Amino acid sequence: MTEKRWIDKASYQKLQEELAFLTETKRPEIARKIDEARQDGDLKENGAYHAARDEQSMNETRILQLEELLRNSEVGETPADDGIVEPGMVVTVKMAGREMKFLLGLREASDDLDIDVYSPEAPLGQAILGSKQGDTVSYKAPNGKTFDVEILKASPYEG
Repeated sequence: MTEKRWIDKASYQKLQEELAFLTETKRPEIARKIDEARQDGDLKENGAYHAARDEQSMNETRILQLEELLRNSEVGETPADDGIVEPGMVVTVKMAGREMKFLLGLREASDDLDIDVYSPEAPLGQAILGSKQGDTVSYKAPNGKTFDVEILKASPYEG
């Protein structure tokens, strides 16, 4: 079973709106394009037909992605302001001599956010999850290097 992933209300609503557009507006529009292209005759050499079918495939794939995201997302109430790193927290860390600030949450919903988003399932997210302000944890980067990560601050996301 897939774990629920934290997402803020605005991002969840944005994903729902995209899903509604793709299923209620885009899907019928593509079906109309396919139908019109079919009426032009030979499908083997019908570029409009093949283009519409490709568009349909991409649309249906995105619909499935959105349905999966929404099904496995937990619309989060803002976590407690207790300094413990968990999904829904804005985390400031010091790693390799530089500070980084990011939201620990659902990356797929981060398009309109003014902050970087790191997934709790990503290596860095897993390394810092459950730690608290003042802790230093070890993080093994995808390139194999290991870094110390100091948690400078963890506060609730105020989207």
